Amino acid sequence: MKSTKSLVNVMSRKMIKPCTPTPHNLRNQKLSFIDEVIPTLNSASILYYPFNQNIRCVNNLEKSLAQILPHFYPFAGRYSKEDNLIDCSDQGAEFVEAQVDCKLVDIIGLEELNDFLPVEVGAADEVTDPIMSIQINKFKCGGIAIATSISHRIADAASLNIFLSAWAKASRGDQTEPIIPNFDSPLYFPGQNLGTPDYGITRTRNTTLVTKRILFDSKAISTLRDRVSHLYENSHRPASRVLLVTSFLTGALLRSDRAKLGKPRGCLLTQVVNIRERTVPNLSKYSCGNLITSATVECSADETKSMDFEHYVTLLGNTVKKTVSDCAKILGKDGHKILFENLGRVAAKAGDSSINTIQFTDLSKFGFYEVDFGFGKPNWTSIANIPIKNLIILLNTKENDGIEAWIHLHEEDMHYIEQDKEIRKLTT
Repeated sequence: MKSTKSLVNVMSRKMIKPCTPTPHNLRNQKLSFIDEVIPTLNSASILYYPFNQNIRCVNNLEKSLAQILPHFYPFAGRYSKEDNLIDCSDQGAEFVEAQVDCKLVDIIGLEELNDFLPVEVGAADEVTDPIMSIQINKFKCGGIAIATSISHRIADAASLNIFLSAWAKASRGDQTEPIIPNFDSPLYFPGQNLGTPDYGITRTRNTTLVTKRILFDSKAISTLRDRVSHLYENSHRPASRVLLVTSFLTGALLRSDRAKLGKPRGCLLTQVVNIRERTVPNLSKYSCGNLITSATVECSADETKSMDFEHYVTLLGNTVKKTVSDCAKILGKDGHKILFENLGRVAAKAGDSSINTIQFTDLSKFGFYEVDFGFGKPNWTSIANIPIKNLIILLNTKENDGIEAWIHLHEEDMHYIEQDKEIRKLTT
Protein backbone atom coordinates (compact mmCIF):
# COMPACT_ATOMS: atom_id res chain seq x y z
CA MET A 1 0.00 0.00 0.00
CA LYS A 2 1.32 3.46 -0.80
CA SER A 3 1.87 5.93 2.03
CA THR A 4 -1.37 6.95 3.68
CA LYS A 5 -0.15 10.55 3.66
CA SER A 6 -1.43 10.87 0.10
CA LEU A 7 -4.61 9.01 1.07
CA VAL A 8 -5.68 11.07 4.09
CA ASN A 9 -7.45 14.26 3.09
CA VAL A 10 -8.43 16.63 5.90
CA MET A 11 -11.90 18.02 5.19
CA SER A 12 -12.40 20.29 8.20
CA ARG A 13 -10.82 21.54 11.42
CA LYS A 14 -12.68 23.25 14.22
CA MET A 15 -12.45 23.89 17.94
CA ILE A 16 -15.08 22.30 20.16
CA LYS A 17 -15.59 24.27 23.35
CA PRO A 18 -17.24 23.09 26.57
CA CYS A 19 -21.00 23.51 26.43
CA THR A 20 -20.82 25.51 29.66
CA PRO A 21 -17.96 27.88 30.63
CA THR A 22 -15.32 26.73 33.08
CA PRO A 23 -15.76 28.52 36.44
CA HIS A 24 -13.12 31.15 37.22
CA ASN A 25 -11.87 29.23 40.25
CA LEU A 26 -10.87 26.34 37.92
CA ARG A 27 -9.17 28.45 35.26
CA ASN A 28 -5.59 27.69 36.42
CA GLN A 29 -4.85 23.98 36.60
CA LYS A 30 -1.49 23.51 38.32
CA LEU A 31 0.88 20.67 37.47
CA SER A 32 2.13 17.97 39.80
CA PHE A 33 5.85 17.25 40.00
CA ILE A 34 5.14 14.00 38.11
CA ASP A 35 3.61 16.04 35.27
CA GLU A 36 6.73 18.20 35.16
CA VAL A 37 9.16 15.37 34.35
CA ILE A 38 6.99 13.72 31.68
CA PRO A 39 8.38 13.79 28.09
CA THR A 40 7.09 16.48 25.75
CA LEU A 41 4.72 14.50 23.56
CA ASN A 42 1.11 13.55 22.97
CA SER A 43 -0.41 10.30 24.16
CA ALA A 44 -2.26 8.78 21.23
CA SER A 45 -4.91 6.16 20.72
CA ILE A 46 -6.60 5.04 17.50
CA LEU A 47 -9.84 3.03 17.61
CA TYR A 48 -10.99 1.30 14.41
CA TYR A 49 -14.69 0.64 13.78
CA PRO A 50 -16.11 -1.34 10.82
CA PHE A 51 -19.13 -0.04 8.95
CA ASN A 52 -22.36 0.15 10.94
CA GLN A 53 -25.63 1.88 10.07
CA ASN A 54 -25.24 4.13 13.13
CA ILE A 55 -21.68 5.13 12.27
CA ARG A 56 -22.86 8.05 10.14
CA CYS A 57 -23.78 10.07 13.22
CA VAL A 58 -20.49 11.97 13.43
CA ASN A 59 -22.38 15.10 14.44
CA ASN A 60 -23.32 13.29 17.63
CA LEU A 61 -19.61 12.86 18.38
CA GLU A 62 -19.20 16.64 18.26
CA LYS A 63 -22.25 17.29 20.42
CA SER A 64 -21.31 14.72 23.07
CA LEU A 65 -17.73 16.03 23.13
CA ALA A 66 -18.99 19.51 23.99
CA GLN A 67 -21.24 17.96 26.65
CA ILE A 68 -18.43 16.23 28.56
CA LEU A 69 -15.71 18.88 28.20
CA PRO A 70 -17.02 20.83 31.24
CA HIS A 71 -15.97 17.81 33.34
CA PHE A 72 -12.63 17.50 31.47
CA TYR A 73 -12.04 21.27 31.38
CA PRO A 74 -8.19 21.15 31.27
CA PHE A 75 -8.43 19.23 27.99
CA ALA A 76 -9.97 22.30 26.36
CA GLY A 77 -7.17 24.53 27.65
CA ARG A 78 -3.59 25.38 26.71
CA TYR A 79 -0.28 24.78 28.46
CA SER A 80 1.64 27.83 29.65
CA LYS A 81 5.34 27.03 30.09
CA GLU A 82 5.99 30.41 31.64
CA ASP A 83 3.42 29.92 34.37
CA ASN A 84 3.86 26.14 34.60
CA LEU A 85 0.12 25.48 34.47
CA ILE A 86 -2.79 24.71 32.17
CA ASP A 87 -4.80 27.79 31.23
CA CYS A 88 -8.37 26.43 31.32
CA SER A 89 -10.11 29.32 29.59
CA ASP A 90 -12.06 27.17 27.14
CA GLN A 91 -10.01 27.65 23.98
CA GLY A 92 -11.37 24.30 22.88
CA ALA A 93 -10.39 20.80 21.82
CA GLU A 94 -9.45 20.41 18.17
CA PHE A 95 -11.87 18.32 16.09
CA VAL A 96 -10.74 17.16 12.64
CA GLU A 97 -12.64 15.24 9.97
CA ALA A 98 -10.71 13.46 7.22
CA GLN A 99 -11.46 11.21 4.26
CA VAL A 100 -9.20 8.21 3.66
CA ASP A 101 -8.93 6.91 0.11
CA CYS A 102 -8.73 3.24 1.00
CA LYS A 103 -10.64 0.57 2.91
CA LEU A 104 -10.13 -0.17 6.58
CA VAL A 105 -8.75 -3.63 5.76
CA ASP A 106 -6.03 -2.05 3.59
CA ILE A 107 -4.15 -0.64 6.59
CA ILE A 108 -0.91 -2.60 6.76
CA GLY A 109 1.86 -0.14 7.64
CA LEU A 110 2.74 1.00 11.18
CA GLU A 111 4.60 4.24 10.47
CA GLU A 112 1.65 5.29 8.29
CA LEU A 113 -0.71 5.13 11.26
CA ASN A 114 0.62 8.53 12.37
CA ASP A 115 -1.18 10.00 9.36
CA PHE A 116 -4.48 9.23 11.08
CA LEU A 117 -3.51 11.43 14.03
CA PRO A 118 -4.67 15.06 14.17
CA VAL A 119 -1.20 16.28 15.26
CA GLU A 120 2.33 14.91 15.32
CA VAL A 121 3.20 12.94 18.44
CA GLY A 122 5.96 15.39 19.39
CA ALA A 123 3.92 18.56 18.70
CA ALA A 124 3.11 19.48 22.29
CA ASP A 125 3.72 22.04 25.05
CA GLU A 126 3.60 25.21 22.97
CA VAL A 127 0.93 27.76 23.85
CA THR A 128 -0.67 27.29 20.41
CA ASP A 129 -0.91 23.49 20.79
CA PRO A 130 -4.35 22.21 21.79
CA ILE A 131 -4.17 19.99 24.86
CA MET A 132 -6.47 17.57 23.07
CA SER A 133 -7.03 16.91 19.38
CA ILE A 134 -9.34 14.37 17.77
CA GLN A 135 -9.46 13.17 14.16
CA ILE A 136 -12.35 11.22 12.66
CA ASN A 137 -10.96 9.24 9.70
CA LYS A 138 -13.66 8.04 7.28
CA PHE A 139 -12.75 5.12 5.01
CA LYS A 140 -14.16 4.17 1.61
CA CYS A 141 -15.78 1.05 3.10
CA GLY A 142 -17.82 3.16 5.54
CA GLY A 143 -15.66 2.31 8.54
CA ILE A 144 -13.95 4.94 10.65
CA ALA A 145 -10.89 5.34 12.84
CA ILE A 146 -11.19 7.70 15.81
CA ALA A 147 -7.75 9.04 16.72
CA THR A 148 -7.27 10.96 19.94
CA SER A 149 -4.09 12.83 20.90
CA ILE A 150 -3.73 14.40 24.31
CA SER A 151 -0.79 16.21 25.83
CA HIS A 152 1.18 13.94 28.15
CA ARG A 153 1.88 17.06 30.22
CA ILE A 154 -1.57 16.74 31.80
CA ALA A 155 -2.71 13.18 31.02
CA ASP A 156 -1.37 9.64 31.02
CA ALA A 157 -2.86 6.67 29.15
CA ALA A 158 -5.28 5.91 31.99
CA SER A 159 -6.56 9.51 31.79
CA LEU A 160 -7.07 9.09 28.06
CA ASN A 161 -9.11 5.94 28.66
CA ILE A 162 -11.21 7.71 31.32
CA PHE A 163 -11.96 10.46 28.80
CA LEU A 164 -12.80 8.05 25.95
CA SER A 165 -15.10 6.03 28.21
CA ALA A 166 -16.95 9.17 29.31
CA TRP A 167 -17.20 10.51 25.75
CA ALA A 168 -18.51 7.20 24.42
CA LYS A 169 -21.03 6.97 27.27
CA ALA A 170 -22.38 10.43 26.44
CA SER A 171 -22.39 9.73 22.70
CA ARG A 172 -24.57 6.64 23.03
CA GLY A 173 -26.91 8.38 25.48
CA ASP A 174 -26.10 6.16 28.44
CA GLN A 175 -27.48 7.98 31.50
CA THR A 176 -26.39 5.45 34.13
CA GLU A 177 -23.78 6.45 36.71
CA PRO A 178 -21.70 9.20 35.05
CA ILE A 179 -17.91 9.17 34.83
CA ILE A 180 -16.79 12.27 36.73
CA PRO A 181 -13.01 12.83 36.63
CA ASN A 182 -10.97 14.79 39.12
CA PHE A 183 -7.75 16.71 38.64
CA ASP A 184 -6.51 16.72 42.23
CA SER A 185 -3.02 15.25 41.74
CA PRO A 186 -1.24 18.62 42.34
CA LEU A 187 -2.76 18.62 45.84
CA TYR A 188 -0.97 15.36 46.62
CA PHE A 189 2.16 15.94 44.53
CA PRO A 190 2.68 19.74 44.29
CA GLY A 191 4.77 21.02 41.39
CA GLN A 192 8.43 21.77 42.04
CA ASN A 193 9.33 23.60 38.78
CA LEU A 194 11.62 20.68 37.98
CA GLY A 195 11.76 21.22 34.23
CA THR A 196 11.38 18.58 31.55
CA PRO A 197 14.34 16.23 30.94
CA ASP A 198 15.64 16.07 27.38
CA TYR A 199 14.32 12.86 25.84
CA GLY A 200 15.43 13.90 22.34
CA ILE A 201 11.86 14.24 21.03
CA THR A 202 11.27 16.58 18.09
CA ARG A 203 8.06 18.21 16.89
CA THR A 204 8.42 16.66 13.45
CA ARG A 205 8.42 12.96 12.66
CA ASN A 206 11.75 11.20 13.25
CA THR A 207 12.15 8.77 10.35
CA THR A 208 15.21 7.12 11.95
CA LEU A 209 12.95 5.66 14.67
CA VAL A 210 10.79 2.82 13.44
CA THR A 211 8.05 0.68 14.97
CA LYS A 212 7.51 -3.06 14.87
CA ARG A 213 4.39 -4.81 16.17
CA ILE A 214 4.96 -8.32 17.51
CA LEU A 215 1.90 -10.38 18.32
CA PHE A 216 2.12 -12.81 21.20
CA ASP A 217 -1.03 -14.85 20.70
CA SER A 218 -2.56 -17.28 23.20
CA LYS A 219 -0.33 -20.11 21.96
CA ALA A 220 2.85 -18.03 22.41
CA ILE A 221 1.72 -16.94 25.89
CA SER A 222 1.03 -20.57 26.84
CA THR A 223 4.48 -21.62 25.58
CA LEU A 224 6.20 -18.93 27.67
CA ARG A 225 4.09 -19.75 30.72
CA ASP A 226 5.04 -23.43 30.48
CA ARG A 227 8.73 -22.49 30.49
CA VAL A 228 8.45 -20.90 33.94
CA SER A 229 5.62 -22.98 35.43
CA HIS A 230 8.05 -24.52 37.95
CA LEU A 231 8.62 -21.05 39.40
CA TYR A 232 4.91 -20.80 40.28
CA GLU A 233 4.25 -24.29 41.65
CA ASN A 234 3.31 -22.86 45.06
CA SER A 235 1.36 -19.90 43.69
CA HIS A 236 -2.36 -19.64 42.98
CA ARG A 237 -1.64 -17.30 40.07
CA PRO A 238 0.59 -18.09 37.10
CA ALA A 239 2.93 -15.51 35.57
CA SER A 240 0.93 -12.73 33.93
CA ARG A 241 0.94 -12.19 30.18
CA VAL A 242 2.64 -8.82 30.64
CA LEU A 243 5.44 -10.24 32.81
CA LEU A 244 6.06 -13.06 30.33
CA VAL A 245 6.26 -10.71 27.34
CA THR A 246 8.39 -8.04 29.06
CA SER A 247 10.84 -10.70 30.29
CA PHE A 248 11.04 -12.38 26.89
CA LEU A 249 11.56 -9.09 25.04
CA THR A 250 14.14 -7.92 27.59
CA GLY A 251 16.26 -10.94 26.72
CA ALA A 252 15.79 -10.35 22.99
CA LEU A 253 16.67 -6.65 23.17
CA LEU A 254 19.79 -7.34 25.21
CA ARG A 255 20.88 -10.09 22.81
CA SER A 256 20.41 -7.67 19.93
CA ASP A 257 22.42 -5.00 21.75
CA ARG A 258 25.31 -7.43 22.27
CA ALA A 259 25.17 -8.50 18.63
CA LYS A 260 25.36 -4.91 17.47
CA LEU A 261 28.15 -3.78 19.82
CA GLY A 262 30.08 -7.05 19.94
CA LYS A 263 30.05 -6.91 23.75
CA PRO A 264 27.54 -6.64 26.61
CA ARG A 265 26.72 -3.40 28.42
CA GLY A 266 24.71 -2.53 31.48
CA CYS A 267 21.00 -1.85 31.27
CA LEU A 268 18.24 -0.04 33.10
CA LEU A 269 14.88 -1.78 32.82
CA THR A 270 11.78 0.23 33.65
CA GLN A 271 8.06 -0.47 33.68
CA VAL A 272 5.43 2.20 34.25
CA VAL A 273 3.13 1.44 37.20
CA ASN A 274 -0.31 3.03 37.62
CA ILE A 275 -0.70 4.24 41.22
CA ARG A 276 -4.49 4.72 41.11
CA GLU A 277 -6.40 2.57 43.62
CA ARG A 278 -3.04 1.42 45.06
CA THR A 279 -2.31 4.29 47.42
CA VAL A 280 -3.50 4.55 51.04
CA PRO A 281 -5.96 6.20 51.06
CA ASN A 282 -6.98 5.25 47.51
CA LEU A 283 -6.79 7.74 44.69
CA SER A 284 -9.94 7.43 42.59
CA LYS A 285 -9.81 5.33 39.45
CA TYR A 286 -11.19 8.44 37.70
CA SER A 287 -8.25 10.62 38.78
CA CYS A 288 -6.76 12.36 35.74
CA GLY A 289 -3.21 13.57 35.28
CA ASN A 290 0.03 11.61 35.39
CA LEU A 291 -0.50 9.22 38.28
CA ILE A 292 2.36 6.86 37.64
CA THR A 293 5.64 5.64 39.02
CA SER A 294 8.36 3.42 37.57
CA ALA A 295 9.48 -0.03 38.58
CA THR A 296 13.20 0.11 37.80
CA VAL A 297 16.08 -2.34 38.00
CA GLU A 298 19.66 -1.87 36.87
CA CYS A 299 21.88 -4.74 35.67
CA SER A 300 25.62 -4.77 35.05
CA ALA A 301 27.16 -5.83 31.74
CA ASP A 302 28.16 -9.20 33.21
CA GLU A 303 24.64 -9.80 34.51
CA THR A 304 23.03 -9.06 31.14
CA LYS A 305 25.36 -11.57 29.52
CA SER A 306 24.56 -14.42 31.91
CA MET A 307 20.83 -13.94 32.61
CA ASP A 308 18.12 -15.79 30.71
CA PHE A 309 14.32 -15.68 30.38
CA GLU A 310 13.67 -17.34 33.74
CA HIS A 311 15.97 -14.88 35.51
CA TYR A 312 14.16 -11.90 33.98
CA VAL A 313 10.75 -13.30 34.97
CA THR A 314 11.92 -13.47 38.58
CA LEU A 315 13.79 -10.15 38.54
CA LEU A 316 11.12 -8.09 36.80
CA GLY A 317 8.30 -9.82 38.65
CA ASN A 318 9.81 -9.04 42.05
CA THR A 319 10.64 -5.46 41.04
CA VAL A 320 7.11 -4.69 39.86
CA LYS A 321 5.62 -6.42 42.90
CA LYS A 322 7.73 -4.28 45.25
CA THR A 323 6.85 -1.08 43.38
CA VAL A 324 3.13 -1.88 43.55
CA SER A 325 3.51 -2.55 47.28
CA ASP A 326 5.36 0.76 47.72
CA CYS A 327 2.37 2.60 46.22
CA ALA A 328 0.68 2.23 49.61
CA LYS A 329 3.36 4.54 51.05
CA ILE A 330 3.24 7.22 48.37
CA LEU A 331 0.79 9.48 50.21
CA GLY A 332 2.67 9.01 53.46
CA LYS A 333 5.63 10.82 55.02
CA ASP A 334 8.30 9.48 52.64
CA GLY A 335 6.05 9.04 49.63
CA HIS A 336 7.48 11.85 47.55
CA LYS A 337 10.97 10.44 48.03
CA ILE A 338 9.84 7.11 46.54
CA LEU A 339 8.43 8.83 43.46
CA PHE A 340 11.45 11.10 43.02
CA GLU A 341 13.83 8.15 43.19
CA ASN A 342 11.88 6.01 40.72
CA LEU A 343 11.03 8.68 38.16
CA GLY A 344 14.31 10.56 38.57
CA ARG A 345 16.33 7.45 37.92
CA VAL A 346 14.75 7.04 34.50
CA ALA A 347 15.07 10.74 33.62
CA ALA A 348 18.74 10.80 34.66
CA LYS A 349 19.58 7.92 32.30
CA ALA A 350 17.61 9.29 29.35
CA GLY A 351 20.66 10.60 27.52
CA ASP A 352 23.29 8.19 28.86
CA SER A 353 24.63 6.14 25.94
CA SER A 354 26.81 3.98 28.19
CA ILE A 355 23.75 2.15 29.47
CA ASN A 356 20.93 0.48 27.56
CA THR A 357 17.67 1.91 28.90
CA ILE A 358 14.59 -0.16 28.02
CA GLN A 359 11.17 1.22 28.91
CA PHE A 360 7.96 -0.81 29.07
CA THR A 361 4.48 0.68 29.27
CA ASP A 362 1.51 -1.64 29.76
CA LEU A 363 -1.78 -0.40 28.28
CA SER A 364 -3.41 -3.83 28.15
CA LYS A 365 -5.74 -3.28 31.12
CA PHE A 366 -7.31 0.03 30.08
CA GLY A 367 -10.28 -1.38 28.17
CA PHE A 368 -9.88 0.43 24.85
CA TYR A 369 -11.75 -2.44 23.16
CA GLU A 370 -14.82 -1.57 25.29
CA VAL A 371 -15.22 1.97 23.92
CA ASP A 372 -18.64 2.03 22.22
CA PHE A 373 -19.88 5.35 20.82
CA GLY A 374 -23.19 3.83 19.77
CA PHE A 375 -22.01 1.92 16.71
CA GLY A 376 -20.39 -1.07 18.38
CA LYS A 377 -16.98 -1.79 19.83
CA PRO A 378 -13.73 -1.38 17.84
CA ASN A 379 -12.40 -4.37 15.94
CA TRP A 380 -8.84 -3.13 16.52
CA THR A 381 -7.07 -0.53 18.65
CA SER A 382 -3.59 0.83 18.14
CA ILE A 383 -1.14 3.50 19.07
CA ALA A 384 1.22 5.08 16.53
CA ASN A 385 4.95 5.56 16.05
CA ILE A 386 6.24 7.13 19.32
CA PRO A 387 9.60 8.96 18.92
CA ILE A 388 11.34 7.42 21.95
CA LYS A 389 13.98 4.76 21.35
CA ASN A 390 13.83 1.45 23.23
CA LEU A 391 10.20 2.08 24.20
CA ILE A 392 7.92 -0.96 24.21
CA ILE A 393 4.18 -0.42 24.61
CA LEU A 394 2.00 -3.42 25.35
CA LEU A 395 -1.61 -3.56 24.15
CA ASN A 396 -4.31 -6.15 24.68
CA THR A 397 -5.73 -8.23 21.86
CA LYS A 398 -9.43 -8.07 21.07
CA GLU A 399 -9.85 -11.67 22.28
CA ASN A 400 -8.22 -10.72 25.62
CA ASP A 401 -5.84 -13.68 25.46
CA GLY A 402 -2.72 -12.21 23.89
CA ILE A 403 -0.44 -9.19 23.88
CA GLU A 404 0.62 -6.86 21.06
CA ALA A 405 4.10 -5.49 21.71
CA TRP A 406 4.85 -2.23 19.87
CA ILE A 407 8.62 -1.87 19.80
CA HIS A 408 10.24 1.48 18.98
CA LEU A 409 13.88 1.34 17.94
CA HIS A 410 16.39 3.07 15.74
CA GLU A 411 16.15 1.64 12.23
CA GLU A 412 19.63 0.09 12.43
CA ASP A 413 18.72 -1.67 15.70
CA MET A 414 15.44 -3.07 14.40
CA HIS A 415 17.33 -5.34 12.00
CA TYR A 416 18.76 -7.30 14.92
CA ILE A 417 15.34 -7.79 16.51
CA GLU A 418 13.87 -8.97 13.21
CA GLN A 419 16.64 -11.58 12.94
CA ASP A 420 16.37 -12.80 16.54
CA LYS A 421 15.84 -16.57 16.39
CA GLU A 422 13.89 -16.78 19.65
CA ILE A 423 11.37 -14.17 18.52
CA ARG A 424 10.95 -15.76 15.11
CA LYS A 425 10.51 -19.20 16.62
CA LEU A 426 7.83 -18.05 19.07
CA THR A 427 5.82 -15.61 16.97
CA THR A 428 5.78 -17.09 13.46
